[in-house]
Amino acid sequence: MRSLMSARGLRGVDIRAGKDGWSSLGGIVLCITGVDAMFADLGHFSQLSIRLAFTVVVYPCLVLAYMGEDAYLSKNKEDLQKSFYKAIPEVVFWPVFIIATIATMVGSRAIISATFSIISQCRALKCFPRVKVVHTSNHIHGQIYIPEANWILMVLCLAVVVGYRDTDMIGNAYGLAVIIVMLVTTCLMFLVIVMVWKRNILGALAFVIVFGSVELLYFSACLAKVHKGGWFPLMFSLIVLSTMCVWHYGTLKKQAYESNNKVSLDMLLSMGPNLGINRVPGIGLIYSNVATGPPPMFSHFVTNFPAFRCILIFVTVQSLTVPKVPANLRFVISRIGPPDFRLFQCVVRYGYKDQRKDSHDFENHLIENVTEFLQGGNNDSEELGWEPVNQQQSIPPDHVTALSLQRGVNTGSSKKTVRFRGVGCSKELEDLKEARESGLAYMMGSTCVLACDTSSYLKKFAINFVYGFLRQNCRHPATALGIPHTSLIEVGMIYSE
Repeated sequence: MRSLMSARGLRGVDIRAGKDGWSSLGGIVLCITGVDAMFADLGHFSQLSIRLAFTVVVYPCLVLAYMGEDAYLSKNKEDLQKSFYKAIPEVVFWPVFIIATIATMVGSRAIISATFSIISQCRALKCFPRVKVVHTSNHIHGQIYIPEANWILMVLCLAVVVGYRDTDMIGNAYGLAVIIVMLVTTCLMFLVIVMVWKRNILGALAFVIVFGSVELLYFSACLAKVHKGGWFPLMFSLIVLSTMCVWHYGTLKKQAYESNNKVSLDMLLSMGPNLGINRVPGIGLIYSNVATGPPPMFSHFVTNFPAFRCILIFVTVQSLTVPKVPANLRFVISRIGPPDFRLFQCVVRYGYKDQRKDSHDFENHLIENVTEFLQGGNNDSEELGWEPVNQQQSIPPDHVTALSLQRGVNTGSSKKTVRFRGVGCSKELEDLKEARESGLAYMMGSTCVLACDTSSYLKKFAINFVYGFLRQNCRHPATALGIPHTSLIEVGMIYSE
């Protein structure tokens, strides 16, 4: 009971013990790792729920468990290595064993769910290759499942158990991983306190110094056990970090090439209203990463195959660094060239926690927003250019707060049907209605990014091999965007950086 008092409990860590006392911190940190596993998935709950769960359930159970083990060790000091199992009375050993197994499953599920959330958010920020994300709940947006990540985690768990074959080495690896996560979280909390909460920087520094000093002490003790199993999380995290950096770098280079080689306005005007091609009935949706005009693959296509739909909409899907984007701010419609050209630019913006809709629902929302754009008086505009869409300026500051985002994200679950108001609308609205009835066709580029001959060997290896391998084996962009393959046209191009 005396050990429950913090001042009394700290006497167990004696500074005069020297290296042995410092090394014992590496074992003490394992107590923290077990608690961390139980709390890994609580980010989806409110503060009150977390406080009640810890006060009423978690803390009393932890205290009783450690008190029972300490009581057994006080009389059986020779069973130090196996006290966790021998402290349990034989009468209740198997019921406790079943409960411990269930607790292990709960802790594993929490870590797996946290991994799914992190991968999904990194993917939305273009820091991770495209993977399949399944939303398992219609009400909780954070409840997701990633099949590829789940299988990889299973293989890695089996590999760790078969490779180590020692619970002490597995504990060293897990302890080092958790203490690194705690250190990174403390550093990120400094940014949250200063930039999000707008608090005093001195208070943020005090928080980092107080908590960071304790975590650094544990971290230094865990570093001494790198050669005893701690090397695996370091190696694995380095591989994941390298993969994320290469994917993000390759994606940025690809977008930069498309922005620098997009079709110019002068070239469009010189083609005339028909763009030098045969315009057939229907609507063409051209997907690209260029938010300010036609992408380079469009000119490549019309040069080799001069025929396309009478109404062209260049669609750019942007992932913003906010959790959710309100429905009324999701679509940004603008015109490219004169009205006779029938060219539109549509920027579709998602937050990293937004759920993507299916293709039919997306088509209806897109045509509905184009119709509202034409009915809003923009159909008679004589502007011959287009305005760039900046991600940082797309959403007003008052919509970035969590409260306003939550209020604006509720779009309803029922699908809408596009209705054109009035028979005597403008000529553009009539053309849009006829084109919608003729059907939609999708176009997107199938690009291959290669480093130029003058690039360094490191850049060639990163772009040509690593990024190329990730691009070929990740989820296809058409599948990720929900584009029906029966209406899809892919245009192959090679980007040389």
